[in-house]
Amino acid sequence: MATEWEGKSRGTLLGYKIYIFFLKNFGIGAAYFLLLFVICYYVLFSPKSNRDIYTYFRKRQGFSKGKSLLNVYKSYYTFGKTLTDKVAISTGLREKFTYTHDGIEHIDNLLKKNQGGILISGHVGNFEISHYFLEDRYSISKISMVTTHAEHQNIQEYMDRISVKSHLKFIVVKEDMSHIFEIHKAIDDGGLVVFTGDRYLPGAKTLTETFLGKEADFPIGPYLLASRLNMPVLFVYFMKGAKRHYDLYARTAEFKARDAQGLLKEYTESMEWILKKYPLQWFNYFDFWKDRGSTKYEVRNTKGN
Repeated sequence: MATEWEGKSRGTLLGYKIYIFFLKNFGIGAAYFLLLFVICYYVLFSPKSNRDIYTYFRKRQGFSKGKSLLNVYKSYYTFGKTLTDKVAISTGLREKFTYTHDGIEHIDNLLKKNQGGILISGHVGNFEISHYFLEDRYSISKISMVTTHAEHQNIQEYMDRISVKSHLKFIVVKEDMSHIFEIHKAIDDGGLVVFTGDRYLPGAKTLTETFLGKEADFPIGPYLLASRLNMPVLFVYFMKGAKRHYDLYARTAEFKARDAQGLLKEYTESMEWILKKYPLQWFNYFDFWKDRGSTKYEVRNTKGN
């Protein structure tokens, strides 16, 4: 049984076009309302992801059975709203949204030093759209985002055609590993490179660390690269707040040179902190902790839930 993320997302090109038509012609609020019904489909016909996200709420967050069940639907709905926001913002509706920041001075400092740096985020919140907001403050051409571009090709091409152009650079992971040279060049030029630190493709090398009370696997690449180069590292998150608002967080990592495991431990602790504040915004809908079939029911000891 596959337990890792497979690099695929759901949806068809026709479905995207219909939803974007609805969004552009009836507004963001109407799109949110439509999601209430769309999400019912996923609740009814996604038993594996339902079980995995329920396990996250029940075992990893320590919520009650009833709250965990309710949060399965609320999690899908929150994720749907972040996808709606991504489409809205990328197709010209940026002015409909606001954001605040906490720790953005750490990004300022790295860019001023012009010595390069690494930002590590995760599949929480919606960091993928942060550049539309950061362009008000920075020259985004100094920031590169590493991506698998795992979206279906026809959908990716369609979104590229209708999206507002950004100066953010994307470094696409390639089988021939040529993306490694692009990453090093971006850093050597004094830029910042953004990684997602919580997913790996099948067959990739991993590191293991305790996360929310149980060991899990993480991609080795970002942690090994940062520790070997002894580069400054920030943990960054762009989390959805109430209505059409987002909150940016940036925190400095403190780790020893060539200590990839130590950097990963700091990352998992940082992710635990952000997920304590935003428990619904864990968007890894697969068996992250390899809990399927486990007979040991581990419930994380949390308070105030």
